[in-house]
Amino acid sequence: MSSTTKSTPIIHTMFTKVPQITLFFWIIKVLATTVGETAADYLNVQLNWGLTNTTYAMSGILLVALVAQFRMRTYTAWIYWLTVVLLSVVGTLITDNLVDNLGVSLVTTTSVFSVALIAVFVLWYQSERTLSIHSITTVRREVFYWLAILFTFALGTAAGDLLAETLNVGYLLSAGLFAGMIALIALAHYRFKLDAITAFWVAYIITRPLGASIGDYLSQLPEDGGLGLGTTVTSVIFLTIILGFVIYLAITKKDHIAPSTSV
Repeated sequence: MSSTTKSTPIIHTMFTKVPQITLFFWIIKVLATTVGETAADYLNVQLNWGLTNTTYAMSGILLVALVAQFRMRTYTAWIYWLTVVLLSVVGTLITDNLVDNLGVSLVTTTSVFSVALIAVFVLWYQSERTLSIHSITTVRREVFYWLAILFTFALGTAAGDLLAETLNVGYLLSAGLFAGMIALIALAHYRFKLDAITAFWVAYIITRPLGASIGDYLSQLPEDGGLGLGTTVTSVIFLTIILGFVIYLAITKKDHIAPSTSV
């Protein structure tokens, strides 16, 4: 009598390294971009570190955060959002160094970072056939993801400053324009079926100049078009709010994505 042995499929659990896209995600993202603008100015100007020293110091801290993030097997709220905040600061500093130290125009930096970001997306898609952040389950995909985020911050800083300062639109009106763009993207996604991945990345890019415009409006002097809260107060307020949200998410795990399985 013969018997046939059936093999049992091996289930591979895939863990994503990023949070679920919820309202919390977008709130913290805008807050983080605002901090990126004000914290960079605070360290550079208020503490008198200068752009070069500030860039070296924050880049070093960012490197430590990225190492911790890459070592994580799953999404960990506080490490992920710390990395985002530091990338926001460093992205701002990259643009500021090019404009203030090297004299590169905002038009040029906006163009260069646009091309760099597009290049990252093209290489990412050619390599992985997806730009979905829910598929960040390998080291290579995570490298593409963080590179894209870095360039969105640098691009957003350049584009926000170009609109608010060079084109004299002003901080408050600039924030309103960028918020309106994000609303249109949401409408295009929910009403006219713009695909989720495209909608996400376009909105993600625009939240950077939105946050930068908000940060400048709150921190800059009234004669410069701001409310005059200063970079210290603005940074402390927004960092406190971010910390509160991250602690809440770390406890409740409301932004965790359930692991997917594949045979």
